[in-house]
This record gives sequence, structure tokens and C-alpha cells, in this order.
Amino acid sequence: MDDETIWKRRLLAYMGARAFGLAIFFLGIAIIYTDLLREGGWRQVGAIIAILGVIDALFAPRLLKKSWDQQDRERK
Repeated sequence: MDDETIWKRRLLAYMGARAFGLAIFFLGIAIIYTDLLREGGWRQVGAIIAILGVIDALFAPRLLKKSWDQQDRERK
């Protein structure tokens, strides 16, 4: 596999991890303010899910990059 293909796949995975985290965050916000799980919203559950989404959006791409850097060092 050539370098360009590897970097394209990595970019898509990086963006996908960040987008997934944001989707989880917005799900948490929706749970807080809408009748998604129960009437009147559910602040505690929504807040936990929103926080997990932010953590995922921030740290999952960093963990991917760290893994890829290690793979690149092993290839050389």
C-alpha cells in the first residue's frame, strides 16, 4: 500500500472518530432538552453522555495518531 492511500485512510479514520464523538455529544444534549428518553428530558443521563462524547471527540483522534506514529517508527 502506498503512502497516499495510507494517509487518506488515516484522515478518514481521524475525522470519523471526531465526528462520532460529536454525534455522541449532540445525542447527550438531545437527551437533556427533549423527550427522547423521557418526558421533560433527563439531565443526568444526558450530561453523562454529552461528557463522554466530548472526551471521545478530543482523545480518540489523539490515540489514533499515537498508534500511527508507533506503526510508522516500526516500519522504518
